[in-house]
Amino acid sequence: MGDKSARKKQLIIEKAREVFCKRGYKDVTMKDIVDACGISRGGLYLYFDSTRKLFLEVLESEQDSEDIFSGKISENSTAAEILVLFLVEQKKEILRKRNSLLKAIYEFYFEEKPDIKEDSYRKDFDSAVSVLQRVIELGAASGELVCDKPEEAAVNIMVMLEGLKVMSLTMGVSAELIDRQFIYILSTLGVEDDSDAQ
Repeated sequence: MGDKSARKKQLIIEKAREVFCKRGYKDVTMKDIVDACGISRGGLYLYFDSTRKLFLEVLESEQDSEDIFSGKISENSTAAEILVLFLVEQKKEILRKRNSLLKAIYEFYFEEKPDIKEDSYRKDFDSAVSVLQRVIELGAASGELVCDKPEEAAVNIMVMLEGLKVMSLTMGVSAELIDRQFIYILSTLGVEDDSDAQ
């Protein structure tokens, strides 16, 4: 693919992301994407033949661009600091009202039931569990955290975060509710209250 084609494909992905953020997944048509991109239907179909394939590409591009977490970890960060930073980044995602793909992601999973090869959201979840497990293991080994089942703790944290994301879309959540959940998690791991994720 030449530079011009690569730029056009990237433009389509970026514009499609905006449409999916605004409208979710199930109500978006290829015409919506054509209109947002300002290109012809044939121009869109050169790159993508369905909203499903386009959405999968949007998810893939999200995966490539969302590594803000690791960029904020210093070499001297403790396990508790890394855990708090992770939770702070999650809180931002949960509270983000605009420019969020959460609604589209959940609709996609209900509508399309992606197979394991396409399931980048599940891969992200599993990857986050692995990272959290390793952080908790390191913290427990150094005596900084208290946990005899790091994998279980990591899964519980991710399940709680997923629940908060669903609540944010359905009944709404406040920053205070999120903070209380985070303080509870951190306290179960032996982190003092003054280190909470605010």
